This record gives sequence, structure tokens and C-alpha cells, in this order.
Amino acid sequence: MTTPTVTEIRRNGNHVGERIELARYTVPAGERVLYGQRVIGVVRVTDVPARGGGRAYLVERELEQDGYEALNALVSDYLDQAQLLEDVPMAVSPLTGTRSENLSGAGR
Repeated sequence: MTTPTVTEIRRNGNHVGERIELARYTVPAGERVLYGQRVIGVVRVTDVPARGGGRAYLVERELEQDGYEALNALVSDYLDQAQLLEDVPMAVSPLTGTRSENLSGAGR
């Protein structure tokens, strides 16, 4: 990973930093991207489809309190889980190991 450069933007009056690609991974449903972004001073990590459309997930927020090493550990573990599960980690229940919903968001 590279050290991100922050560009400040305002959306709806809120400070929103540039979205930084942290990692990419592929599951049978397609390629996904992990992004980091600072929103109103809070670091958020999201998982979104690389080609748009489909479900986006909030993976973690408030990582700024734990530092850059915590961000690296989170991304590394998340990618390991994606490989192990062969699925989007946020879509799989940690209790049952089964998908909680369709990736496209159908069935809501």
C-alpha cells in the first residue's frame, strides 16, 4: 500500500477526503475494491464492486484511532477471509458461514 494523499472536498457541507484504493480482490461474483476515505474526520473502509452496480459494504470506521498498522492488518485479514470464503467477507455470516443475502441485493 502507498501512503495516501488527502484532497479535501465538501459534500453537503461535510469534509470528505479523496477515496483511496487500498486493495482489489476477485471472488466468483466478480472483482471487488477496498477503499479508504476520511469523512468528517473519520476514516472509513468500504468494499464495492469494481465495475459499479451491486452491493457496497461498510467494512470498518474510526480506524484513525488505531493507526496505519491497524489499517494494514485489517486489509490483509479481509483479503485472507475473501480467499478462504471465496466470497465477500461482509456478506457471509460469521456465525453460520453462509451468505446473508444475494450480492446484487435482491431479496431485501
